[in-house]
Amino acid sequence: MSLSDEQIAPTPTTLQDAQSGSEDTEPVDSSMQEFYQLYQELLVITLALTGVIFISVWIAYSPNIALNYLLGACAGVLYLRMLAKDVERLGREKQSLSKTRLALLVGLILLASRLNQLQILPIFLGFLTYKATLIIYVVRVAFISDSTKLRQP
Repeated sequence: MSLSDEQIAPTPTTLQDAQSGSEDTEPVDSSMQEFYQLYQELLVITLALTGVIFISVWIAYSPNIALNYLLGACAGVLYLRMLAKDVERLGREKQSLSKTRLALLVGLILLASRLNQLQILPIFLGFLTYKATLIIYVVRVAFISDSTKLRQP
């Protein structure tokens, strides 16, 4: 009798792996829940920051510049949403992130360069509002983790 003729009986770890199909989906579900919570938090921070900056620009400069900023900020929120959808599909349907989201910014800048009513700089800075949101989030998380380390004996 050779090794190729023998039947290999499944070991307990193989049986446990086969039975734990529902356990494997639980960490994925919890990580997706964390992702959705992070997305919601970033969206709320971005919208709040957009409102504060929009009102400040309206008061400090002019309504036209404030509306240009708001147009860029709306494009930034749309970009953040497209990025979240792309990340959500990563792993299940896709292997890498697509680059088509940048077409949104390029199209907006091209439109601003063609129309006299639109100004490129406020639109671009409005678009970057979501980046300020990310900076605020990272700094906040860094301070929270540092403060919890200091409290532990």
